[in-house]
Amino acid sequence: MKFLATLLLFLWLGAIQAADIENGDDLHFEHCTGCHDSGVYTRANRKVGDLARLGQQVRFCRDAIGVTWFDDEVDDVIEYLNTTYYHF
Repeated sequence: MKFLATLLLFLWLGAIQAADIENGDDLHFEHCTGCHDSGVYTRANRKVGDLARLGQQVRFCRDAIGVTWFDDEVDDVIEYLNTTYYHF
């Protein structure tokens, strides 16, 4: 019984910390579409080849344009891009 309670707690905490794809979409639309259209994510010679690189690129762009996103907002954008375009 204790194991089940612990497992449920971890699942609940994981759900709380899950990225918010809708927020990622909103942040992407507001801050990224001025420089990027969807073609940058779907082109054959794209720079991003895995999830770690996607995270690096999102952080690079965030810093380059000077937005002040919290870590969870960065995660939201990464999750949005991965779910919508990359599928890593």
